[in-house]
Amino acid sequence: MPSTRRVLSTDLACTDYESLGAHLQTRTRQPGPYAVDFSNTHIVTMRRHDPAFAAITAGIDLFVPDGMPLIWCLNRQGAALQDRVYGPTFMGKFLATCPTEFSHYFLGGSPECGKKLRERLLDRNPQLNIVGSYHGECTPEGTLEDESKVIQDLQLLSPDFLWIGLGTPKQYHLLQRLKPLLPSGILLAVGFAFDVNAGTKPDAPAWMQRAGLTWTYRLGTEPRRLATRYLKWNSLFLYYLLKRFHHN
Repeated sequence: MPSTRRVLSTDLACTDYESLGAHLQTRTRQPGPYAVDFSNTHIVTMRRHDPAFAAITAGIDLFVPDGMPLIWCLNRQGAALQDRVYGPTFMGKFLATCPTEFSHYFLGGSPECGKKLRERLLDRNPQLNIVGSYHGECTPEGTLEDESKVIQDLQLLSPDFLWIGLGTPKQYHLLQRLKPLLPSGILLAVGFAFDVNAGTKPDAPAWMQRAGLTWTYRLGTEPRRLATRYLKWNSLFLYYLLKRFHHN
């Protein structure tokens, strides 16, 4: 289990791509489900600001720092991290080399995204053991069109890794419902990672990612959907940080 340090009200793992991958592969051989979130400033701030969202995400076992501002906050506490663990990159790296002994199920995205995702992943790693997937309609509350069938599939197939790419807050509502129903396995909330790895949406250039500017790139590509989100939650993140520093 990686060590953690707190940012706002969330304990974030001090880890990197390789260490996290090794930890999760080991954890699949232990009983009980294990939930992982790739958290950016939006998620950390929502957990601090919104008690209902904090309750929805209370069952997550490991919060991984997905945004560079979180790395800067952790490093101020002595974490000495070189990079974030970005969900889309982790998913791509991990699945490109994952041994066939581990099984995977993908949940989320459109049927077109799901098809392209599968093709690309198998092109990179022909031995990747994909046992199932569901790509269909989902309500804002994270309810799937055929949720009972998905639950039956997951209980029957018992995948080692369940990748959930539905975005916020949908994937957290669904994860909260699914986790108690599964006997084992790693549940990963990865949001935008499906689109990036399927090639259906562009991602920020590496230099923007290193500078903590991924959000500005995404805002430029989807301004109508993301403008209000970023304006509100980025401002609140800074407010809570400054408030904490002032009190300290």
